[in-house]
Amino acid sequence: MPLLKRVAEIDRPALTFMLDGEPVTALAGDTLLTAVLTHGERLRRSEFSGAPRAGFCMMGACQDCWMQLEDGTRVRACSTQVLAGMRVRTRPLTETP
Repeated sequence: MPLLKRVAEIDRPALTFMLDGEPVTALAGDTLLTAVLTHGERLRRSEFSGAPRAGFCMMGACQDCWMQLEDGTRVRACSTQVLAGMRVRTRPLTETP
């Protein structure tokens, strides 16, 4: 079940991005954090403890929302705008599902 439910600003254009190899939709202008959490219960799992992470400060000051794109690039989900065709992973490239 998704952690977030969209209740406002639903009239923005939709776009598709890939989340763990599956196509999902977001709205133009969404941050990656919003886009991912409207589809799942977490952004990622902690690389140290395995605990679920979903962001903390929501303004790019902490290290809690780092995610990895399929090309290996790391981005802050709270301050990165989701783009059509973006390929995002909720687990590191070295980790298997």
